[in-house]
Amino acid sequence: MSKKLFLLDAMALIYRAYYALIRNPRLTSKGRNTNAQFGFTTTLLDLLNKEKPTHIAVAFDTHAPTERHTDFADYKANREEAPEDILSSLPDIKRIIEGFNIPVLEVDGYEADDIIGTVAWQAAAQGYEVYMVTPDKDYGQLVKDNVFIWKPPYLGSKVEVLGPKEVCERWQIKDVNQVIDILGLMGDAVDNIPGIPGVGEKTAMKLLAEWGSLENVLANADKISGKMGEKIRAGAESAILSKKLATIITNVPVSFHEDDYCCTELNREKLSEIFAELEFQTLGKRILGEGYSALGAEPAAGKPVQTDLFGNATEAPAPPVAAPAAETLDFGLAADKNIENTPHNYELADTPEKYDALVAALMKEKEICFDTETTGTDPNIAEIVGMSFSVKPGEAWYVPLPADQSAVRDILERFRPVFDREDVVFVGQNIKYDMIVLKWYGIAVKGQLFDTMLAHYLIEPEGRRSMDLLSAQYLQYMPVSIETLIGKKGKGQGNMRDVEIEKVKEYAGEDADITLQLKSKFQPLLKEREVEKVFYDVENPLVQVLTDMEYEGIKIDTQTLADYSRELETEIRKAEESVYQQAGVRFNLASPKQLGEVLFEKLQLDPKAKKTRTGQYATGEDVLSKLASKHPIVENILTFREMSKLKSTYVDALPLMINPRTQRVHTSYNQAVAVTGRLSSNNPNLQNIPIRTERGREVRKAFVPRNPEYTLLSADYSQIELRIIAAISEDANMIEAFRSGLDIHTATAAKVYGVEIADVTPDMRRNAKSVNFGIIYGVSAFGLSENLGIARSEAKVLIDNYFTQYPSIKKYMEDQVKFAQKTGYVQTLLGRKRWLKDINSSNAVVRGYAERNAINMPIQGTAADMIKLAMISLHKTFKEHNLRSRMILQVHDELVFDAHIDEVETIKPLIIEGMRNAMPLAVPVEAEIGTGKNWLEAH
Repeated sequence: MSKKLFLLDAMALIYRAYYALIRNPRLTSKGRNTNAQFGFTTTLLDLLNKEKPTHIAVAFDTHAPTERHTDFADYKANREEAPEDILSSLPDIKRIIEGFNIPVLEVDGYEADDIIGTVAWQAAAQGYEVYMVTPDKDYGQLVKDNVFIWKPPYLGSKVEVLGPKEVCERWQIKDVNQVIDILGLMGDAVDNIPGIPGVGEKTAMKLLAEWGSLENVLANADKISGKMGEKIRAGAESAILSKKLATIITNVPVSFHEDDYCCTELNREKLSEIFAELEFQTLGKRILGEGYSALGAEPAAGKPVQTDLFGNATEAPAPPVAAPAAETLDFGLAADKNIENTPHNYELADTPEKYDALVAALMKEKEICFDTETTGTDPNIAEIVGMSFSVKPGEAWYVPLPADQSAVRDILERFRPVFDREDVVFVGQNIKYDMIVLKWYGIAVKGQLFDTMLAHYLIEPEGRRSMDLLSAQYLQYMPVSIETLIGKKGKGQGNMRDVEIEKVKEYAGEDADITLQLKSKFQPLLKEREVEKVFYDVENPLVQVLTDMEYEGIKIDTQTLADYSRELETEIRKAEESVYQQAGVRFNLASPKQLGEVLFEKLQLDPKAKKTRTGQYATGEDVLSKLASKHPIVENILTFREMSKLKSTYVDALPLMINPRTQRVHTSYNQAVAVTGRLSSNNPNLQNIPIRTERGREVRKAFVPRNPEYTLLSADYSQIELRIIAAISEDANMIEAFRSGLDIHTATAAKVYGVEIADVTPDMRRNAKSVNFGIIYGVSAFGLSENLGIARSEAKVLIDNYFTQYPSIKKYMEDQVKFAQKTGYVQTLLGRKRWLKDINSSNAVVRGYAERNAINMPIQGTAADMIKLAMISLHKTFKEHNLRSRMILQVHDELVFDAHIDEVETIKPLIIEGMRNAMPLAVPVEAEIGTGKNWLEAH
């Protein structure tokens, strides 16, 4: 077997891992960012599994200055200070490396690439195949026979292995030694290597192709005409220094002794300890086996897992900053208590006499925690297997229910007086699930609610919140795992009916008991964090509303979808054939690599076409949209992509989600995911059904009323976020525009362009609209110019004029950032908070994310609070009027109703009034209503 040595550039991989996940970070239950630790470990594990190295080591930089710093004081001087999350990850990563029994290489006075270069050449001389694991282009100079660059995959790309041939092709050079000549000429902005000012990559490659080396370029500078010759002559000294700075040292005082680098067995104890601290549940199981547990990383049993667009399990989405681990929340995960070592009394209520005794006991209580055990995670399909109740820590009852559904209903009837009580607080973890399950048996939960999942969401919006994890964190108690009862996920997994009653009793009783105990922890924290108003006035009351909405569902016209699917299939094939005809070649149109070669090599659509990190041409929608005017093939490609996605993701998928019990689609609303307070949904994800294109909007035609006696009614807030920013910022000009009933985009255009409203052109309005919506999301002049296709200078003038005309909005933005820097959070008008731990970060990129969130969260969050209040109000109003019409969907700023035809004119003013008055602002709040035989027509 060949001897294979892999040498990892630690910091390059750590930075790569951190930024790859920056928009959707991995956060622990305490809000700690573990992007770097997770990404690095994943890369290491994949490498070990796929490449099976015989020898391995990881090289780190040290804080000691190097010779490069002596030669050039500004070496790496323009680098941002590492984000705090990266710095704090380094001790963890070193512990992980130690757990893998991999040697760490560090030498003061030298960088990781020097150490790797030295060891790589020594090992190659001893007959090893050496792979330098790094995305860094500088390593190209080290490549030789048996020494390769191993570029790890990134954002879906594949591993690249680069030898001398590939490096020379990349730089268009004849010898890898010329890599340092290239770098000497062009410099390296990342390391602040100056190069020759004005000489870029393409110019450097052209100069080397003609003169062979940097020294020859300088020696023949007089023969290079024009400004380029002047630049080279003026930058000669800088070029020589830059070449030296870019040269990787290969005589570091480190020796390759092969016995020290052998791959050996894992230190399971060390890895188990660090993975538990980082809460690496799935990754821990991959490495340490299925028996490993990171304490509470599994979702609560019997409750839905957060899912993606159409129901695939995923991490809950979260922005790039986390709630602070305040002292009051830092309970740790040292969960040494469990059902085996903790006194408890969980009783079985399994006879009519015991039912009656339990009901009598519950009727005396003012606070009851309850939980259901079911046959599945979809509450609109699952059958109930049992119920558990707890009113005192350490005590609970479990009521098993038979498979005979008629008998189940008879037993539940005995408990109706308990659930009918309005003078009691029902406590639950994701209690909406249990309420929907009971609703299918004719049981309504009528009391006040306290949902521990929602309480934790408001206390710590960006943490994870399964019951097991919360129990470990706040109670130091590790609950029984559902897998110990029904087995691991997959085809072989059973359900709660397969488990002996005694085990289910202990498991279910514990669920109710622990949830009750969590309530006692969270209630004072809600007060301490000053989020009680949002919890009691918005989130808890909304549970009843969403319960009824999810239970109702919406009818889908499958014939409309089938017809549209066939239509799309025809159009997809037509667009595909048109592309092949114009390209003059058949290829895999779904392959970005092949498409890039056709567009940029065969058709030469853009001589400056950019390549991705994987070396293939970028062919994203943003790239293609800019090329649409250059060749009709581009429009056909965009059409092919849009229709293919529509067909597979929506048109063909929606019929598969129809509930066999109701023949309707029942989306599931997630209250505890988006940190802004916005509702999200899955199965299906209604927010993602496209509405910006005509083809996308066609999908809404398939959403129809329940029967001919009903019509769909859509009510949509008008420009609500702009109205909120006007009110929050108290900007006089914008408030006046809304009070005068002016079109806000036309009014803005008139102000920023300095013209009368009557003289505003469609292009002016379009540009003003982009500024209006872009400002609150931190759009820059560059971003605006890209969006609008205008010069950056023109975009800058638009933004400057905007702030001149709306000065209070600029002040609001500045004040929000200052407030966040001082307090560590921002909040909505109702007091919903978002914690921004990176708001004072020394790293500009990380800090910039936090600053943009500080500006837009109060706006988005207030809009979310407003529509939730409207939903609560309208739900109550419809019940008071005993209406047959039902609120069935909520998407962004829109509410959709299954409206009985006889009630349409009655409910229109009720809906408008409910939405307008949900949260009064300093500007008029407007909503627009439409009706139709399908959702598209109504909207």
